[in-house]
Amino acid sequence: MEPSTIILLIVIVIVIFAFISNIKVVPQRSAFIIERLGKYNGTLEAGLHFLVPLLDRVAYKHTLKEQAVDVAPQICITKDNISVEVDGILYMQVVDAQKASYGIGDYIFASTQLAQTTMRSVIGKLELDKTFEERDTINGSIVSAVDRASDPWGVKVTRYEVKNITPPQSIRDAMEKQMRAEREKRAIIAESEGHRQAEINRSEGEKAAAIAQSEGEKQKRINEAEGRAVEIREVALATAGGIREIAKALNEKGGKDAVNLRIAEQYLGEFGKLAKAGNTMIIPSNLADISGMIGAMTSVIKETSAKQ
Repeated sequence: MEPSTIILLIVIVIVIFAFISNIKVVPQRSAFIIERLGKYNGTLEAGLHFLVPLLDRVAYKHTLKEQAVDVAPQICITKDNISVEVDGILYMQVVDAQKASYGIGDYIFASTQLAQTTMRSVIGKLELDKTFEERDTINGSIVSAVDRASDPWGVKVTRYEVKNITPPQSIRDAMEKQMRAEREKRAIIAESEGHRQAEINRSEGEKAAAIAQSEGEKQKRINEAEGRAVEIREVALATAGGIREIAKALNEKGGKDAVNLRIAEQYLGEFGKLAKAGNTMIIPSNLADISGMIGAMTSVIKETSAKQ
């Protein structure tokens, strides 16, 4: 083979290799920065692209996806002079590949450093207890500060999340004692509230029982009074009826003799009871004067009957 032919083949191979090496396929959600003779020439987006051999080169490659970057732990001093160790995660996204390439040397390093300094500044304005409660405030302040500073870099900071806030061991022990005391306090308060409510319920129950009992006693007395009134009325009616019958009997034939006989029987019966009651008894001076007494009683009954 002649030398000229060999040289021609070598040139053809070099040309083919240069052509193939300058074919660039950009993946989805990526951007390539092209420089021509050391100067920015353009940004290649997703797809197939051809570069000019020996003139163009890919200077920078950027992903346009959102990136999660760890922010290293650092010591921050709170407003009440307590040292706490804080770390977090910074979420960012390249929105302008040209600015991200030429606006700053390393936008990830710069963003994390800015996030750390902003975090120290924000935590320095808060007391220790507030640092655990104001996580959203800390996150928002860091996002606002870093996003404002990274705008010339073509980077958008989407959010920041504080992962851990770790106080010293002595502070953790004190906080644990405080939480334990607070829990015991809440338990005592809850127990006392339970006792108080139980006493209230018991007193209300006793009050209701007393009211019900008094109402029952009241109704019982009312019923007893009504019963006694009915009894007295019935007895009075029966007595009045008896007296009327006696008066009617006196006016009939033999009625007077029957009344006298009845009075004499009752007199003798009561007199006999006196004799059984004791050894000593008072005897009328005239035992035979029973007829006189019966006569007196009979006259009384007659007068009563006449009046009726």
